[in-house]
Amino acid sequence: MTRAPSPPPELPGFVYLQPLGTGGFADVFLYEQQLPRRRVAVKVLLADRITTGAAQEFTDEANVMAMLSTHPAIVTIYQAGVAADGRPYLVMEYCPRPNLQIRARREPFTVAETLRVGIQVAGAVETAHRAGVLHRDIKPANILVTEYNRPALTDFGIASTAGAVNEAAGMSIPWSPPESFADPPRSGPRTDVYALGATVYTLLAGRSPFERPGERNSSADLIERIERMALPPLNRPDSPASLQSVLARAMAKNPDDRYPSAVAFARALQKVQIELAHSVTPIDIVDEHPQSDEAEDDGDGLTRVREVRSISPDSPTATRPSAMTQPKRADAAPGGIPRFDHPPASGRASVAQTRQDATDAAAAADDDDRTLLRPPTIVAPGAPSAAPPAPWPAPTPTPAPAGRGASGNRMPWWGWTIAAAGVVLLVVAVWLGGSVADQIVPQPTEPAASQPDDPQDPISGIVPPVTELTGTRSGDVVSFSWTNPDPQQGDSFIWYEITLDGPGSPLQTEESTVTLPGAHPERTCIEVILKRADGRSAQEVRGCV
Repeated sequence: MTRAPSPPPELPGFVYLQPLGTGGFADVFLYEQQLPRRRVAVKVLLADRITTGAAQEFTDEANVMAMLSTHPAIVTIYQAGVAADGRPYLVMEYCPRPNLQIRARREPFTVAETLRVGIQVAGAVETAHRAGVLHRDIKPANILVTEYNRPALTDFGIASTAGAVNEAAGMSIPWSPPESFADPPRSGPRTDVYALGATVYTLLAGRSPFERPGERNSSADLIERIERMALPPLNRPDSPASLQSVLARAMAKNPDDRYPSAVAFARALQKVQIELAHSVTPIDIVDEHPQSDEAEDDGDGLTRVREVRSISPDSPTATRPSAMTQPKRADAAPGGIPRFDHPPASGRASVAQTRQDATDAAAAADDDDRTLLRPPTIVAPGAPSAAPPAPWPAPTPTPAPAGRGASGNRMPWWGWTIAAAGVVLLVVAVWLGGSVADQIVPQPTEPAASQPDDPQDPISGIVPPVTELTGTRSGDVVSFSWTNPDPQQGDSFIWYEITLDGPGSPLQTEESTVTLPGAHPERTCIEVILKRADGRSAQEVRGCV
């Protein structure tokens, strides 16, 4: 039987409003802070629990939450103190929405919301682990919901350092791993990973993983199932097999078989989101000293925590061509194509330079800002090195024809023809030389824009919801029909009835109409989800009659 809450303490600067909840060690009250004006939750230690050890644990909880509460998925603590009647108290962020345990008992979560919440809470747990703190009591009741509908992990009252291995006081049996019941009990980061998996399972199933509806579920029964029984299947047609596999690994009996960290578990949930074409939830991790060993995290680039590194263009460590350094020749690449340490300033000059082994020094001396016109040497890829090109032939003097005069002021007609042909040949040679240079010498390209770590919504993969969901009543028999806006091969529909007790058992059909079994004399509602053959699904649509 739930006891009555203790009397709320008088706190300077706060006005008491109402009780919020009771627990075995403390009560929680709603107050209004006067400056700044806001509603806050105040956790007050019970008078009969004020011992040296309990007061120290209360202080430790305040310090742990103060260290971690800047995380968006951890309840923020504003201040702590001791009331006039001697009871220690914590002033925390007020989360007005029902905690996840209350919601899960009322109705199972959708797969999309469960994945989002699981990833966000896993980021909070990973942040705590990197600060050296184990939560040791992760469960749906300890995940509150803020005014902005974000999950917020709370109740670090039994948190310990990551090195603790022999404390299990205050654990919640339905979400605890087998090693918590060993003699002596053991805990570590993978203990919290198990509890994360059990919490996600609870949101999907509406009950703890090893709780059996209609059967005895005492502490002894639960412990025996946790230690020996395989994880029961979710039995939800809208939940892919990959999600069941993720939860089975997170809740493996042997800690070594689980995900090595909370962030690895979160990344596995992100992959399920991608498989279902959902928005990928980012993993928020606060870490001033990222771990260098991330091999065990199963990282795939979706979300990473990195130190920020910047290199100034003027830094001596920046790699760039020097004006005082001439381009080096490298060995020919396969196929006879020459390579350079960096692209030379002039493509045409470089082609000529690579073929003129005997005149490298002279060519380098001439390689400056002036435009150089040199006869190009066209070498087919794969051809052996050719001999150095012969010098450009000088025009041969031709005696002036009779009647033109000795001064040679006028060129004969065939002289103009040769000159014009030479100009054409020169233009073609220059053009060909530039084209070959562009092909042989790699041109610098702009670096590709860095892609964000978190995948974005694949718009083309969004499944549209059903439309025109309407219901009809014939006596006490109720039928519903709807329209598939984009029919595809293998489409099916998941539907379930909505009652005062929450959603009923989900059913699957390939037809776009259903008739509810039994009599339904009152208002009746159902929700319908379009599901593709590849497992992707749309948002649910509700219809009532």
